[in-house]
Amino acid sequence: MSKNRASDGSTIVALASPQGIGAVALIRLSGPSSARIVSAMSRMLVDAQLVLDRRARLRRLYDGADVLDEAVVTGFAGPGSYTGEDVVELGVHASPFIIERVLRLCLEAGARLAEPGEFTLRAFLNGRLDLSQAEAVADLIAADSPAAHRLAVHQLRGGLSERIGRFRGQLIDLAALLELELDFSEEDVAFADRTTLHALLVAVRAELASLRAGYRAGQIARDGVTTVIAGRPNAGKSTLLNALLGEEKAIVSPIPGTTRDVVEDVLMIDGVKFRLVDTAGLRSTQDPVERMGVERTQDRMQRAAVVLYLFDPQAYGLVQELGHELASLSSGDALVLPVAGKCDVPSNRLLLQDDAWRAKWPELIEISGQTGEGLGDLRAALRRVVDSLGLSGEVVVAQLRHYELLGRADVELEYAESGITTGLATELLAGHLRAALRHLGEITGAVGADDVLGAIFSRFCIGK
Repeated sequence: MSKNRASDGSTIVALASPQGIGAVALIRLSGPSSARIVSAMSRMLVDAQLVLDRRARLRRLYDGADVLDEAVVTGFAGPGSYTGEDVVELGVHASPFIIERVLRLCLEAGARLAEPGEFTLRAFLNGRLDLSQAEAVADLIAADSPAAHRLAVHQLRGGLSERIGRFRGQLIDLAALLELELDFSEEDVAFADRTTLHALLVAVRAELASLRAGYRAGQIARDGVTTVIAGRPNAGKSTLLNALLGEEKAIVSPIPGTTRDVVEDVLMIDGVKFRLVDTAGLRSTQDPVERMGVERTQDRMQRAAVVLYLFDPQAYGLVQELGHELASLSSGDALVLPVAGKCDVPSNRLLLQDDAWRAKWPELIEISGQTGEGLGDLRAALRRVVDSLGLSGEVVVAQLRHYELLGRADVELEYAESGITTGLATELLAGHLRAALRHLGEITGAVGADDVLGAIFSRFCIGK
């Protein structure tokens, strides 16, 4: 969807609630003809502006001479509406026939069907939201955990915009002084104090580094903590998955190699979403299908945030054997937590009490997937991992687009900072500041391009 199409002065209409039969469906109109269209449909012909007085009214909707439905009509006059335009919402009975007919009547009266995200795009174009807040609308709709919800609400309320706007305004002021120097280049006058500029650049770059450092935590808050359960065959991985989820999600068998593909589900711990992944046992095998499962296990470990390495203590002759195995794991940036399974077996419990095991892993987590023993300790350990990743603090960056633009801005500011030390020419300093400001402006939409807007709003649902 192009910026020009969204600002063409048309009136748009869409179903703003999910498809299907239900009690109530919400149909939304936005644009200059919204009140007129609904006024005619509900026969409120005395003054169409009465539709826009922010009062909910129960009105009959007519299809020609016939009553189509009784609807709750609520109108909002622009610019004090979500989109900044005249907006009318119709709460109709959620019959597919009624919905289709109301939409058809709106189209016949001059409206057009809204494209995905067009209501929010109009809110952005009319200054009701900046671009980062508009993106937060989509994240808020998609939020499926308290952590993701908090992150989206914080961004929607302008958390990221406020931080960027604070130092971006200072950079604009100094960039203007540098541009002024260029206008008076023949006078050899310095309007922008280089010491002040250098100090500001150092401070702004520290802010950018802080924002970028929270990106991984932001991703986890939005998408969840990918947690892979790995280990040798028959270590009890599928049993552990089922125990954590409280349901028989994975097939459990005493036969090694039963799990040959990844099995996934979601576990919520204190409002944080953990994406649990049960995997094939790690071992060398000639079975081509099982080998594919092992390769997938290794791939998922590479992309995980946490790896729960589950082991049966009796399978290891010496404590060093487990240490070598953990050290050899190719787990990328994941945090590896060793977990001793089958602790309900007396011989395992006795083995884990040996001084060598306790000296090597003093906080080793012991669990039994059969009895549930130790599962609370495991959940607490996972929650502590989340705290160590920074989720307990304020997180404002979760979009890859924001992360990359912050990085590009930092590169330009780094050039400017070093340029002050080396006596870089004013026009080059100004150029680096302009580039940094452009990258920062793209985050909030202060500057932008149609293709960027199209990419962002295309992922919205129709009606929003």
